[in-house]
Amino acid sequence: MGRAFVAGLAVLAALTGCTVQTPDGEGKRRSPVHIELPSETPAPDRTPAGGGDTPRATPAPDDDKPAAPAPPRVLWSRGDTGRDVRELQARLRQVAWLFEGPTGTYGEQTERAVSGFQGKRGLPRTGKTDAVTWQRLVRMTREPGRWDLYLMGGQQADPPDPRCRTGRVLCIDKTSRTLRWMIDGRTVSTMAVRFGSQGTPTREGVFSVYWKSRDHVSTLYDSPMPYAMFFSGGQAVHFSADFAARGYAGGSHGCVNVRDEQAIAELFAQVRNGDRVVVSW
Repeated sequence: MGRAFVAGLAVLAALTGCTVQTPDGEGKRRSPVHIELPSETPAPDRTPAGGGDTPRATPAPDDDKPAAPAPPRVLWSRGDTGRDVRELQARLRQVAWLFEGPTGTYGEQTERAVSGFQGKRGLPRTGKTDAVTWQRLVRMTREPGRWDLYLMGGQQADPPDPRCRTGRVLCIDKTSRTLRWMIDGRTVSTMAVRFGSQGTPTREGVFSVYWKSRDHVSTLYDSPMPYAMFFSGGQAVHFSADFAARGYAGGSHGCVNVRDEQAIAELFAQVRNGDRVVVSW
């Protein structure tokens, strides 16, 4: 009967998921029955009750995807003015993308030059000078000098010579390359001028206008000298088409050249014979 009872327990254990325990290594008998209870959480690979596919987790959004880079900051564009625009234009002249002298105004020609420069170097052709375009241009050019920036005039006049502060005076400053038309210490107008070359320098000192010639032509150089106002020998203040075209890239034979024809036409109408001329550094 003992054997029959043990056999019955074995069958019962098999049917209920129990395990019959044998004596341990020290000969002590443990509980004859060990019951394995089912886990409350089903294994991940089990099919849920009722059948169907195993539910899949929704993939997380790809938060690590890099954002598109921001466009470079625009420094200057059409309509801007100032010294920085002059430098941009002077540098564009160095690489032959701009042929007009620096004006300090970001106009159509500057926009077209910037766009061409950008396209040649694989940059977006916006015509606007952004930080990337500017850095590329700076690497390719040198720092412009003062007369690169003011090749066609536009520079500020220095304070007038003390000898210009009384009476009617053409006050000509070689340092700032400007002419002030002054009456009793008041500046009536200011314009850019250029002077003679090293071989034929413009004389310095105090002179007087002794002859005016509206449509003068030089007998020595056979060149036109419109609105000429002579003050020392053959030297005169007059309009120069060459100065208007080339700026400070050229020079005179000793005369004081003016590039703004309208400005000197107005000056010619106001100046009288006998008015003083002061030429100084």
